[in-house]
Amino acid sequence: MRVTLAYLFIILLWATTPLAIKWSADGSSYIFGVTARMLIGLVCMLFMLLLLRQGMHWHPRARRTYFAVAVQIYGAMFAVYWAAQYIPSGWISVIFGLSPFMTAILSAIWLGERSLTWDKLLAYLLGMAGLTVMFYSALLISYQTALGILGVLLATFLQTFSAVWVKKIHAQIPAMTQVAGGLLFAVPLYLLTWWLIDGQIPTALPLNSVFAILYLGVIATPIGFALYYYILTHLAPTRVALITLICPVLALLLGHYYNQEVLTLKIAIGTGLILSALIMHSFVDKLRKNKY
Repeated sequence: MRVTLAYLFIILLWATTPLAIKWSADGSSYIFGVTARMLIGLVCMLFMLLLLRQGMHWHPRARRTYFAVAVQIYGAMFAVYWAAQYIPSGWISVIFGLSPFMTAILSAIWLGERSLTWDKLLAYLLGMAGLTVMFYSALLISYQTALGILGVLLATFLQTFSAVWVKKIHAQIPAMTQVAGGLLFAVPLYLLTWWLIDGQIPTALPLNSVFAILYLGVIATPIGFALYYYILTHLAPTRVALITLICPVLALLLGHYYNQEVLTLKIAIGTGLILSALIMHSFVDKLRKNKY
């Protein structure tokens, strides 16, 4: 039951996070938005650990886990925030819908999972077709929009790489400790990057930006990441990645309704192809088991 509730909460968070990322950069730079988020998240996470009297682990496998988590917190999130400057928020969730495919490939190579069957490969091709339609649509808008798609694609790979790596290390440490350790590695890198790229503290921020940064820093980062790594310790990486099945539709609707983001026919087709691939990927094993 706890895993199910965590799973549903992650879906809600991931559907609203792209729009919050977009808003958090209003009135400031994208690097300030993500750095402020992670700094607030680290403070909240350390406070939660203190309340729960839960200490950090520093044995070799724990340190490797923290570094693996930091690949997502710093690498993937940095790429997403950079890309969010150039693409609608809803597109972020759609492209992240490709993470089950990347996860299955990495899990097959790294963890030895038998997840690459001919029918799943067909689903991957369908997903790639959807991404191609979206990329073509982005090129029609601008070269920077296409670069934004590539940035989110890189972030998707880094997130799945991090998840499979954490599973491979199998340090068996609490999810909150994993996130706190990852933030301890990532936040100094963010502060250094912010100082080198921007170094400016905004004198005033729009209200939606303030709320977005607080939402991402207080809820999405400490609670969202902790729940993500909690379910990752209880479920296979491919099942965790299936959270992206429903998030794209919700994110597109939220971006359209609250941020006036245009929904074109090509984007609808690309999204439909990716979601169809996700449905095929999700239920192919269940259909095969029912058959036999």
